[in-house]
Amino acid sequence: MARTARVAVTVAIVWMSTVTTATFSNVCQTDEYAREQLSSLLSSIYPTESRPDEPIRRLGTVLASDWSSSSRNTSSNSTLAARSVNGSDVEGGTDTPMVQLAELDAYLLELDIRDDPLQQQQQQQQQQEHHPHTTPYGSAEAGFIASLNAKVFSRSAPFNPAYSDRVSAECKRQSSHFLRSYRSSQLWALRMHDASAKLSHGILNGNINQYGDFDQCVRLQQQQQNGDSDGGPGIAGRYCMAEVQPTVKPNTVMLQYLFDLVQAHGMLKSNLHDPGHRVPRFSTVHWALCVPAGCTAADVQASLADFLTEYIAGTGIETEVKVNPALCQTRHQLWHDYFTDRTVLVWVGFALYGLLVVAATIYDYRVPPTGKAEWLTAFSLIKNTRSIVCLKEERNDIACVHGIRFLNAMLLLIAHKSMALFFNPYVNRTEMSEILGQPWTVIGRAAAIFTDPFIMFSGFLTTFSFIERLQRGQRVRLHQEYIGRLLRIMPPLGALILFCTFVLPFLGTGPLWNLVVTNHGTICKQYWWRNMLFIHNYFGFQNMCLTHTHHVGIDTELFLIAPLFIYLVWRWPRPGIAALGAIASLTTVHRFYTTYHLRLANYVYFGTSVKQLFDTADHMYTLPYYRVTVYLMGVILGYVCSKYKTIKLTVSQIKIGWYLSSLSIAVAFFGPAPMGSIHYVYDPMHAASYAAFSPIAWCLFFAWTVFTAHLGYRNKVIDFFSWRGFRVTTRISYAVYLTQFPIFFYNVGRTRAPQYFEFLPAVIFNSNEYLVVFLASFLLTVLFETPFINVKKLLFPSKSRTRLQDETTRPLTAGACTDR
Repeated sequence: MARTARVAVTVAIVWMSTVTTATFSNVCQTDEYAREQLSSLLSSIYPTESRPDEPIRRLGTVLASDWSSSSRNTSSNSTLAARSVNGSDVEGGTDTPMVQLAELDAYLLELDIRDDPLQQQQQQQQQQEHHPHTTPYGSAEAGFIASLNAKVFSRSAPFNPAYSDRVSAECKRQSSHFLRSYRSSQLWALRMHDASAKLSHGILNGNINQYGDFDQCVRLQQQQQNGDSDGGPGIAGRYCMAEVQPTVKPNTVMLQYLFDLVQAHGMLKSNLHDPGHRVPRFSTVHWALCVPAGCTAADVQASLADFLTEYIAGTGIETEVKVNPALCQTRHQLWHDYFTDRTVLVWVGFALYGLLVVAATIYDYRVPPTGKAEWLTAFSLIKNTRSIVCLKEERNDIACVHGIRFLNAMLLLIAHKSMALFFNPYVNRTEMSEILGQPWTVIGRAAAIFTDPFIMFSGFLTTFSFIERLQRGQRVRLHQEYIGRLLRIMPPLGALILFCTFVLPFLGTGPLWNLVVTNHGTICKQYWWRNMLFIHNYFGFQNMCLTHTHHVGIDTELFLIAPLFIYLVWRWPRPGIAALGAIASLTTVHRFYTTYHLRLANYVYFGTSVKQLFDTADHMYTLPYYRVTVYLMGVILGYVCSKYKTIKLTVSQIKIGWYLSSLSIAVAFFGPAPMGSIHYVYDPMHAASYAAFSPIAWCLFFAWTVFTAHLGYRNKVIDFFSWRGFRVTTRISYAVYLTQFPIFFYNVGRTRAPQYFEFLPAVIFNSNEYLVVFLASFLLTVLFETPFINVKKLLFPSKSRTRLQDETTRPLTAGACTDR
């Protein structure tokens, strides 16, 4: 108690002396004068009749005589700033020669140990017991470290997690211990402050997202000594990614301009209430804080909000703060909170399935072809790999379909990658926005129309196959078609859901890991059944398990009702085609009206908002009614190609057809390019026209290509799309569609530091990430898609079955070789 009282009194004395010294700093330059002032101060505070006993008087004398030399040796140029808005009382440097509190603590520690050798020995013993690898500071080294703290680490004051009065008692206790340890330059406290984000260069170039040092923070573990006044368990580091939404007061022209630079021109507007797991909160500031683990996300949010309210007062800026509990992480917290018995069950299931594949492969390799059981080789890697890479041309195969699918799959991959880039904390975000705020960036903004050809070809292949069999007098067994389709698409989809829910979250860590990886798994744990019933596209993006799989639901629902459309055109050709045309026209008008009325955006224009994109997905893009237009185009195309195989076109007809189709795709692709400009202002008429007519214009070109190729006409475009190698890429295109976003989010979640944005390396030539996507797609296809194609053929054998019949049950991809 005596030691505690002496230290408290001394701190108060020296603080008072510091204020006095600051007042006379311009005339008081000598140590003698400082000692006189301190002696006078002590006399004024403690009169002779009420002054403490000799130890305090000796302390004042020693403090006055020793402080000057100690401060010169440790931090002759260090200062005590008058600013204490953070509430931490750890100050940065100014040009006024004042006493640093960190130096004071180091000095008091040295003084106290010098006065009590026995206590010094006990403290060293305790330190060695709790920290056997830590070397105790000597008096000179303590001064060096205090000076280093003042000149390097304390250039910005540490954040006080207990700044608000609303924080928990445990947070106050651990924060107090952290701040005292920091002032005494203890290594663990320096690391905690060092791991928090700091203001960096390039703020006006958009460098406002600071991730700090994630790994240094979560690895912190400070065991408190028995002699500490606080007692209690040790202090661990908690990494919190705070989200701050700044706003600027109106009618401040220059401030608005600066704010526009800081916010990267508002390329993608967001707020704290937007879901951030699928589309990034681009205009929200992400700021990392390393705090004691005793402080919760609510504690950090309250303290940061109160601190910013006071700190930025008078700047014309207002802030709103959110700290998501999922983004406040400690070491191994994911394993503690997320690992369950179901996780073990899934891991065991994957292991057993892997053993089945290995056993089937060994069996296929060792047993002669004549004696093999087809049921045992259905899962063989050898057989399924040969099936995927087979280049054999099949009867009735329209080869150019493969190339068209590959083109749209690559465009969709680039567009999705462009959206994933917005999660990353680029140091030149403003420059990135200026680069991407140009018309040519349409390639990454028109992702919506890149999926339309897949929907059209789904209707085309289904219709072509059904009409071919009906014309030959064969029965179309719908139950076999439906079961066959489920056997194709459910195993890869189910495997991906299980992997992303129970395996992927444990394969990495990072500042945004829980937002873009674990959060998807949490949603899938609750809503996976919607995906397996293919109704997940009706429940909105925010609560959808693996949002990018909405297309599988749309395609499956349209396949379910496709026999009605096909029977209509087969039984009553002209009235049927007219009816389908009327339905397509009606849905087109409805798309236009919905987009205009709700102010949606099917195109990612410059300045669009996250809310607008989610509203577009929920009210139009994920609903089959609005996407049925191009599916009906495919149905009509399939009927025409099946009925009119020998039709002859004149040269003029062919030229006119190519001119018109080329014009339509150019209008669909380049027409909305001005909406990508940095100066574009949203116009609901533009958005409605694009949403209504661009899918039709985009698909017309590919429909004409398929039609002329089927009639036997050739040109360079058809020859390119008909390259045999596209048969391989189109067989894994379904898996490419499934795996790309988990891989993109895996890399986003692991990102730990800001990067420099360059368009070509980041988007076009990101070969490493694209290679991983294709490798993962091949594995998903060879392990979970092709084996069940074999199972389907064993369940429904048919000698007359053609490869095109297999097409009707595969979404997004063409069928494999029949010779398996």
